[in-house]
Amino acid sequence: MRRSNFALRLQPSLLEELRKAAEMEGVALNQLINVAVAEKVSALRTEEYFRERGRRADRAETLRILDRAGKGNPPMAGDELPPEWSKKPGRKAVNGKDSVSKRGPKKRVAGR
Repeated sequence: MRRSNFALRLQPSLLEELRKAAEMEGVALNQLINVAVAEKVSALRTEEYFRERGRRADRAETLRILDRAGKGNPPMAGDELPPEWSKKPGRKAVNGKDSVSKRGPKKRVAGR
C-alpha cells in the first residue's frame, strides 16, 4: 500500500476530541482519522450505489413480487410483531388504508 502525507488543518477543539476518542479506542490518532475517512467514503459510495439501483428499478415488477410474497405460506411461530407495534384503533394511513408503519408518510427531498 502506498502511503502519502497530507497536512490536515483541524479546529483545536475537534483535534482535542479526536485525541480523546483515539485514546479511548486505544489507537493512534492517525489510525482513527484513517478509519473515520474510510467510513465516510464508504457511506458516500453506498448511498450512490443504492441511488443508481433505485433508478434502474422496475416499480411495477417490484410491486408484483411483493403482492405474491407470502401467499400460501401461513405465519410461523415467531413471526408475530412486537405488541408495541400493534395498530391503534381507527388510525388510517394517508392513502386511507390501515397504517402498517408508525413512521408516517415519506417526506419528499427537494431536488429529487
